[in-house]
Amino acid sequence: MNVLVTGGAGYIGSHTCVALLEAGHSVIVVDNLSNCKRESIEKISQIADVKVTFYEMDVTDAQTVDVLFRNHHIDGVIHFAGLKAVGESVEKPLLYYVNNLVSTMVLAEACLQYGVKRFVFSSSATVYGDNKVPFEETMNLLPTTNPYGETKAMSERILTDIVKANPKFGVSLLRYFNPVGAHESGLIGEAPNGIPNNLMPYVAQVAKGKLKKLKIFGNDYPTVDGTGVRDYIHVVDLAEGHVAALDNLTAGVHIYNLGTGQGTSVLELVKAFEEANDIKVPYEIVDRRPGDIASCYADASKAERELGWTAKRDIVTMCRDSWWFEKKMSDQSVSSTVV
Repeated sequence: MNVLVTGGAGYIGSHTCVALLEAGHSVIVVDNLSNCKRESIEKISQIADVKVTFYEMDVTDAQTVDVLFRNHHIDGVIHFAGLKAVGESVEKPLLYYVNNLVSTMVLAEACLQYGVKRFVFSSSATVYGDNKVPFEETMNLLPTTNPYGETKAMSERILTDIVKANPKFGVSLLRYFNPVGAHESGLIGEAPNGIPNNLMPYVAQVAKGKLKKLKIFGNDYPTVDGTGVRDYIHVVDLAEGHVAALDNLTAGVHIYNLGTGQGTSVLELVKAFEEANDIKVPYEIVDRRPGDIASCYADASKAERELGWTAKRDIVTMCRDSWWFEKKMSDQSVSSTVV
């Protein structure tokens, strides 16, 4: 298939592009480079040994998107492009609602106009709100605790309504958990602009000495050690899950959790990183972060049952690959980032 990947220069997008190319698909990448570097496109091509078609553009621009669809035969869309920092979404809700919702609607409209029947949406476990763990796809969604999560839940509802009106349209809603790690080559990984919002790149930058110490947001949650518990999944496993969802996509709405099914606390992850890489990570406990919940991990059995997909890489591999990427990456050459 010829696959359009929005946000394909970012962290998850770049790894998914590699997985698509390795599976025999061709890729068109669009990204506005607001939080990533153009160099990641070169790294994708280097890893897969295939030239990637790339357009620097914003998919909230309907006119530009229309030209793209008119000039290329597209068989499927994987939509990553969006803002995703929970804390920032609380501070700048309008920015998140406009960017994340408009991009989804513009792309869906283009798909309908040009007969593209496969649409894979990068959703989030955030849509479950503060639900009972493990999260299952059949659960009633609770109100999320931040505007970022609301944009994902609203995008899911928009796409579901589109399918009701266009029953031949196929949508896969991928609710995934906490991607970490990097490609084994060390060429692409998570390298956010500025101070990281996500835990693993923060840990890696502290270990490298780029940041003084790790800030752990709260140690009074009802968890094993008081710190937040999350389902950390290797980004390559996550990328392979997107390919499986695209390859198996049929008409209708299909919802899948992509996670390991196991929760790991922040302190447990820090300890695993220290032991995997024989390095100390200094940290301090600070106040809870607005919008965070205590515990979040998946029941991923549906994806295994229907897509034949499971997460294969463990927490030690995630920590080693993250550190390998951080060590290889220089300040002048950033490979990719969170989208």
